[in-house]
Amino acid sequence: MENSLFSQTIKKPLAERLRPQSLDEVVGQKHLIGKGMPIYKMISSGQISSFIFWGPPGCGKTTLARLISNKDHNFILLSAIFSGVSELKKHFENAKKENLLGKKTILFIDEIHRFNRAQQDAFLPVIEDGTITLIGATTENPSFALNSALLSRCPVFELQLLDTKDLEYIATKAEKELRWNLPLDTKAKNHLFKIVEGDGRYLINLIEQLYFTHPHSNLSRDEMINFIHKKAPLYDKSQDQHYNLISALHKSMRGSDVDAALYWFARMINGGEDPKYIARRLVRFASEDIGLADPNALPQALSSLEAFERLGAPEGILSIAQTVVYLSTSPKSNSIYMALKSAQNYAQDHSAHAPPKHILNAPTKVMESLDYGKGYIYDHDTKHKFSGQNYFPDKVERKKFYEPGCFGFEKDLGKRIDYWEKLRKLQKN
Repeated sequence: MENSLFSQTIKKPLAERLRPQSLDEVVGQKHLIGKGMPIYKMISSGQISSFIFWGPPGCGKTTLARLISNKDHNFILLSAIFSGVSELKKHFENAKKENLLGKKTILFIDEIHRFNRAQQDAFLPVIEDGTITLIGATTENPSFALNSALLSRCPVFELQLLDTKDLEYIATKAEKELRWNLPLDTKAKNHLFKIVEGDGRYLINLIEQLYFTHPHSNLSRDEMINFIHKKAPLYDKSQDQHYNLISALHKSMRGSDVDAALYWFARMINGGEDPKYIARRLVRFASEDIGLADPNALPQALSSLEAFERLGAPEGILSIAQTVVYLSTSPKSNSIYMALKSAQNYAQDHSAHAPPKHILNAPTKVMESLDYGKGYIYDHDTKHKFSGQNYFPDKVERKKFYEPGCFGFEKDLGKRIDYWEKLRKLQKN
């Protein structure tokens, strides 16, 4: 077959054919590329400095890096998955030669978090002396995935998932490029945008698959789902998403939003998270965010963990979901958490004082001669079962740590504490 320009265009992947050629064609990321925003200013001025793009797959990191590099720059694109220090050094040497000819080099490293700490250190001297301008791209939180030394030289720009309008724009552009309409009814098309979860590249790849396999069909929502296969959830239980989603679950329960809590719980389970990890986190939540506002919260959390350990998945997951609902709808209190924190700080500052002698046992005559146990009042022998004696060290000022909340069972606890405080004052008088 003749290798014509037309045949080359046909063979070119749709994603490459749709790649924006100017900043105006880029969808999303207006917080970076809008007029007056950081990337806009950088491109407009031509003063390109090293930085890191952080964002989910398919949000435009590589596209923006290409646009930032204009004809005055030598642009090199590498993947940390396939590159090593030896290859980097070759590019550094070539960059030095290009600098002598008056041409700057922009080195774009995709998946830069794949480089280990020593490999990341290789960039430091060539960034500092201007040999290269580094643009790194990562899907992982740079705070954990990259060296602090590298981050101190490269500011981080966070990219966001594309929204529905962005995805609709991409789909329309693809239809024009292919001179073809998506073979989907309205419900199927709307569900397609949900499935791709803000990933523009994944959307384009699906459209291309539909173009070659169903050029003249009109698929319903269910038929489209059967064709596509379920997209792997955007979740890595060993990386940043692990911490982001458990945080979202925890804060949704703290905010008493049961539906949001169930959503994040489902996201983690669908992503392959260990249910026992979630159950253990619920045990922590029961004490940290509910405490004595609902004394049944902790037994409920412990029971769900035990139930899962006995039943396993998938049956045992239901017991954890039950606890998510219970904790989300329980009255909230961090009084225990704050009381312990306050007591620990106070104890740290007054750690050299012994207990008062009257509350110490005197098992020997020597200890008895030293007044151990002398003056102790057995509370059960008193009228109100309350002696009001001092239990703090003699030279340490009494301090109140626990402030019960006004909801749930803690409301009753507050009444009890007030009652004892009144008796204590009476004892002093």
